[in-house]
Amino acid sequence: MTPDLVTALRPLLTAEASAEAYATGTDAGDLEQAVWLRLLERLDAEGPPPDPQEWLRRAVRSEARRTRRTSRLERPYVVEPVDDGDRGPEQLALAAARGRDLRAAVRRLPGRCPRLMEALLSPEDLTYREIAGELGISQGSLGPERSRCLGCLRRLLAPEVAAC
Repeated sequence: MTPDLVTALRPLLTAEASAEAYATGTDAGDLEQAVWLRLLERLDAEGPPPDPQEWLRRAVRSEARRTRRTSRLERPYVVEPVDDGDRGPEQLALAAARGRDLRAAVRRLPGRCPRLMEALLSPEDLTYREIAGELGISQGSLGPERSRCLGCLRRLLAPEVAAC
């Protein structure tokens, strides 16, 4: 795509996409991107259109119609797709096994790391201040200590992860 063509068409495309976006219920930027893509595809296949401004107007309207048709067919999820509340027994067993493996690896960590990691994994969702108080260390040293412990944990779990 020639820079002159982009420079010449950009204001028109912005105006046309903004005018059509409201009726489609989409973002004007999405329409613009779709039309730029169509122009690139056309330039690759057929070369530049004889009347670029008219081609652009038609392309924006065409993309707006396509977006309206598509949005009528789309339905929102009833529940979030990441909702794993209804996992089957196999998934629950695998998750429990992973949890046991993680806790076993945490117990094998050196120094204060097991206590620190247990506090971080606690279902009570402790704050850094509470964890530092429980471990008897300054809150400022908690971050570096946590990073060191996580590095050790990664090294411990790496052979187990590779085996999966």
